[in-house]
Amino acid sequence: MTRVLITGAAGHIGRALRQGLHGRYDLRLADIAPQAAAREREEIVTVDIRRYDEVRAAMEGIDVVVHLAGIPDEDSWQKIRDMNIDGCYNVFEAAREAGVKRVVFASSNHAVGFHRRDRLLNDAVALRPDSRYGVSKVFGEGLGRLYADKYGLSVACLRIGSFRPDDAPTAPRHLFTWISHRDMVQLVRRCIDHSGYHFLIAYGVSGNARNRWDNANVRWLGYAPEDDAEQYAAKIAATGQLEDEREALFHGGFGCLVEFEGELSRID
Repeated sequence: MTRVLITGAAGHIGRALRQGLHGRYDLRLADIAPQAAAREREEIVTVDIRRYDEVRAAMEGIDVVVHLAGIPDEDSWQKIRDMNIDGCYNVFEAAREAGVKRVVFASSNHAVGFHRRDRLLNDAVALRPDSRYGVSKVFGEGLGRLYADKYGLSVACLRIGSFRPDDAPTAPRHLFTWISHRDMVQLVRRCIDHSGYHFLIAYGVSGNARNRWDNANVRWLGYAPEDDAEQYAAKIAATGQLEDEREALFHGGFGCLVEFEGELSRID
């Protein structure tokens, strides 16, 4: 499988994948935002994932879709719904209709953000979204499961941690959750290349000493992270930043406390 469509290719992760995957596959790079000019084995297309006809046209001749496009943080329900719910459906349905073999979906740790951080999380934990954004990622994982079981697509859902544009962790929480650019590229490449899987959930995280996410279920994938946020621990400590003690209770961190009106004691 060598023809790869990346949606959201103009975003932070999209640009890192474009650089890291260049020359390995024929890349079709889709976004509503402007992109740098195409290089060898690249094609630039303008696609609004809210428009099914545009998404469907972008799927022609594609083997694997890496679906990154969407609202990347908490926002209004209308924006989340239009991009992360309807847009995600458009991608999976257009992939099915076009005969695409595999979808690699950019989920998020915020799909399970309301689990307490003292709990090591694997792929089988209950879904506990911490935001409307997190709910949209739960939806995407559910859609991926449906399209794998009902329509035979091979689907990988990646619960991505803290991906930083400058490729370095900058806050205390990142010591747990950071994923470097080269580890992100490696993880996606493993999901593109590995043959024979039906559906998987993996955590997009580097080999951090403080990592609380368990990828034992996909050890066979061959993902071997090369980076560790711990090398930045002293630099982060020197900034004097302190993580809010309430945020530090949960895997989702800050995502859990946006608009929070609940009772912490009732969240097991």
